[in-house]
Amino acid sequence: MIAIQATAQTFWTAFRSLSRRHRHAVVEKLVQDREFREDLVDLMLLEQRRKEPSRPLEAYLADRRRKRQ
Repeated sequence: MIAIQATAQTFWTAFRSLSRRHRHAVVEKLVQDREFREDLVDLMLLEQRRKEPSRPLEAYLADRRRKRQ
């Protein structure tokens, strides 16, 4: 995992060293990739909901069944 983190840090450092205009161009290119964009949205949703209380799967499924009826 350390090698992955080092690679990520290298890319992040290179990205941050770009001008604002170039960073914007890189981000635009990244979000044009559908799979990457979906992963990014998933990560954002997870981060937003991180502090929400969890509940057992069984409770969620029971609640979902009740709402369907």
